[in-house]
Amino acid sequence: MPRPKRVRTICQKPEYVSFHPDGISPPETVILSLDEYEVIRLVDYEKQTHEQAARQMGIARATVTEIYEVARYKLADSLLNGKRLTIDGGSYQMCPGGSVHCLRQRCRRRGEQPLQKGNKAMRIAVTYEDGNVFQHFGHTEAFKFYDVDNGAIQSSQVADANGYGHGALAEFLRLNQVDTLICGGIGGGAQNALAQAGIQLYGGVTGEADGAVEALLAGKLGYDPDVHCDHHGHGHGDGAHNCGHSSCSH
Repeated sequence: MPRPKRVRTICQKPEYVSFHPDGISPPETVILSLDEYEVIRLVDYEKQTHEQAARQMGIARATVTEIYEVARYKLADSLLNGKRLTIDGGSYQMCPGGSVHCLRQRCRRRGEQPLQKGNKAMRIAVTYEDGNVFQHFGHTEAFKFYDVDNGAIQSSQVADANGYGHGALAEFLRLNQVDTLICGGIGGGAQNALAQAGIQLYGGVTGEADGAVEALLAGKLGYDPDVHCDHHGHGHGDGAHNCGHSSCSH
C-alpha cells in the first residue's frame, strides 16, 4: 500500500490562475498544482533555499526538490509548446493565520504597507523568557516578535525557536522577516551572522521585553554597542560562538 502523501502548507493562493498564449486558443493545458506553485514562489521569487522552503511548507527538503523539478518542467512545457497553464489542485493546506511566516504575505494581499525600517513599519525580535529579555542569545528557546507601524506596536507574538540550533538562530530571524534584535549577551560569530542577514542588533539589554521595545521606539533604550561574550575556554559546540553561559560581559 503506497504511503499517503503528506499535506503541504502554503501561505497564499495565486491571484491569477490561468495563462495562455496571446491570440490563440491552445489545445492542451498544463496544470500546476498549488503546492508546486508555492515551491516556485518560495524558491524562485522569494529566493529561499530548498531547506528553508521545506521548513516553511512542513515537508522534507528532498520533497521540495522533487516538487520544484516537476514544476519547472511544467512551466517550460507551457512556454515552449504554447500550452495553457492553469494553477489548481494539489495536496495542500493553508498556513494558519497566526503563522509568523505569513504575516508579510497577508500584508501584500491586502495592499498594506509591508514591514520596513524607519518611521513606518518594522519587526522587532527580543530574546524572551518569562516576560524578560533572555540573556544568552545562543541558548534562547523563544523570541517575542513585535510588529511596529508609525512608531507604535501593532501586534506581538511569542515564537518557539527550539530545533534551530545555535548557528541557525540568525537564519530563523531572517526567515521571520525580523529587522531588529534586542538581546542580552551575544557572541561575535552570531553578531556577524545577524549583520549578514541585515538585522540591526541592540545587545547588552536587560529587564522586561515589552519595556525594552517601548524604550527603543522612544529612543531611550540602554544598550551596549560593544556587547560580547567571553568564553574562557568553555566548550560551546557551535561554530558561531554564541553566548550560552554566565560569563557574558557587557
